[in-house]
Amino acid sequence: MGRESKIKDLISKMTLEEKVSQLVHTSPAIERLGIPEYNWWNEALHGVGRAGIATVFPAAMAMAATFDDDLIEEVAEAVSDEARAKYNEGVKQGNRGQYWGLTFWTPNINIFRDPRWGRGQETYGEDPYLTARIGKAFVRGLQGDDPDNLKTAACAKHYAVHSGPEKDRHTFNAIVSKKDLWETYLPAFKALVTEAGVESVMGAYNRTLDEACCASNLLIKEILRGKWGFKGHFVSDCWAIRDFHMYHKITNSPEESAALALNAGCDLNCGCTYPMLTVAHKQGLVTEKAIDTALERLFRTRFKLGMLGKKSRWDKLDRKIINCKKHRKLALKTAHKSIVLLKNDNNLLPLDSTPKKISVVGPGAANAHTLFGNYYGVSSRFVTILEGIGEKTKDMFGINLDYRQGCLMYHDNSRTLAEYGEANVSDVVIAVMGLDGAMEGEEGDAIASDSNGDRNTIEMPDWQLKFLQKVRDKGKKIILVLTGGSPIAFPENIADAVLFAWYPGELGGQAVADIIFGDVVPSGKLPITFPTSTEQLPPYEDYSMKGRTYRYMTEKPLYPFGFGLSYTGFRFDSIELSESKISAKGSVNVLVTVTNTGKYDSDEVVQLYVSKDDRGTDDPLSSLRGFCRLSIPAGKSKKAEFKLAASAFETVNTNGEYILLPGFYTITAADAAPVPVSVEKGAVNPISAKIKIC
Repeated sequence: MGRESKIKDLISKMTLEEKVSQLVHTSPAIERLGIPEYNWWNEALHGVGRAGIATVFPAAMAMAATFDDDLIEEVAEAVSDEARAKYNEGVKQGNRGQYWGLTFWTPNINIFRDPRWGRGQETYGEDPYLTARIGKAFVRGLQGDDPDNLKTAACAKHYAVHSGPEKDRHTFNAIVSKKDLWETYLPAFKALVTEAGVESVMGAYNRTLDEACCASNLLIKEILRGKWGFKGHFVSDCWAIRDFHMYHKITNSPEESAALALNAGCDLNCGCTYPMLTVAHKQGLVTEKAIDTALERLFRTRFKLGMLGKKSRWDKLDRKIINCKKHRKLALKTAHKSIVLLKNDNNLLPLDSTPKKISVVGPGAANAHTLFGNYYGVSSRFVTILEGIGEKTKDMFGINLDYRQGCLMYHDNSRTLAEYGEANVSDVVIAVMGLDGAMEGEEGDAIASDSNGDRNTIEMPDWQLKFLQKVRDKGKKIILVLTGGSPIAFPENIADAVLFAWYPGELGGQAVADIIFGDVVPSGKLPITFPTSTEQLPPYEDYSMKGRTYRYMTEKPLYPFGFGLSYTGFRFDSIELSESKISAKGSVNVLVTVTNTGKYDSDEVVQLYVSKDDRGTDDPLSSLRGFCRLSIPAGKSKKAEFKLAASAFETVNTNGEYILLPGFYTITAADAAPVPVSVEKGAVNPISAKIKIC
């Protein structure tokens, strides 16, 4: 008997109550049919989360900053190894509870449209193309190479048009144009469904265009299952269906909410509402056939994972692989590639080992919370930035290392290190400032946030800035290390060198120290634009893309999308096109030559952008259409090769339709996104070529 026949046979033997019990994330055992207990809720945002010891990789935003989808697929493979090992051990011990399953509600591929959103750190940034590339890599790594025998099941969330405000997520109605919907908010979801074969999709809490996302005929029936042909299962965000009657007020009772979601195609309820489907069935609100359809999809996933039917080829993975040396080394490598050098006046970095006094200051230096991000596991060893610097300098006997916290993380304090005068005797001050997971995150988790996990402003916390200014006023050389998962605006003259470390994972302190002292050359790139100030942002509640991200922002940013310096120099020498014009079914090969003009071997991320010469006023200024990491030895040149199909030049009209308009387009190769005004940040001058679309 084949899998589909087994599923139908199993369902045919179940009572209505038994069927309904399997549509909730806490699915009880049905012993007479050999169905074990299963809890569908598990997390693996940057390592297996909330289930004890696991390798804690850099936060999702940091992974995007690597611009290295091969590396991120390797990270996800490591995560899924640990996930399988944990599941196997759990089954042996009879532990089938929450956070021990194989269905991971990862990745978060929402577009980070506004830097105030506390959960932006969970995403892969502001660009649909980058988000899709990194997201597909993570799905491949989690699920494995056999769609019928899944290693774990990934989930694309939160579908769709969801990025704050956190305080309003249970009531908010996201109103977007069809153009923005299809041009910005949906492409990554489409890519994960149609190209990566993601097993699950999770609906968002909010409404989009008046429909609850977990019961949207447009999003689920018409687009996801209709246009994209999605065959996997759909899950609600946790207690989102309860929101229908409690907060959105689009239904009058739990049974009506349950029926609305199920009939729209939501198969699994994370929450407590679907048990009311038995009542809804009695009232004629849902059919047993609709319940069976949802159950078929869920059982299909469990069969693919080896929970029902034949065993999985992954059953032999055991606890030895969890937080193993190989995975810790991979976490360090990922952190190395993610850290972004924003500023380096007079080549202050890297520091050498000549005798000097270094003062490490700031509330982030000895704070392990600056390593975690959210949805994290627990490593057997976390290395803070202070510990990393201490370990790095322990054999440098000419280095006199001093540490004082100096100021507080979350609020002002009456006295500061600068007032005591310790900074006066230092040659270099390493100030570790910024954010941690208590200041930005999900509703309820970020306990130091003033806005349910969001930030009201994007500037560096005022008390941190005041303290840093006092140190700066003493004329000391300052290396500013910023931690966080979202843009932080700061005065450009506040430090001589600036590193953005994100939430760099369990060995983040070692990674920062490796870069400060030159053992590793920084190569991370910003997956988000850094605005100059909060005043530059459109209203937070406005979901229009106008004025947002590098694609639509016409003002000068603090740092552009894709930006990141190195200890060496790169020159973009040439861009060659295989064709001068193409038609709707054509393609063009692009060859970019880059030279390392400095003295360090290093990586450069070659970024390829497309823009229409006579674009409409609401079309993107430019759009990322390719990227490639090149490892280039000092003094040598390498070539990056890209193939652009005609679809890379498409735009979306006001009806939400992809169209290819004839005319001239510019293809730009650069190390950062083109901006509408000159931005002198040390970035290489871009090179470009024209192509005609016939």
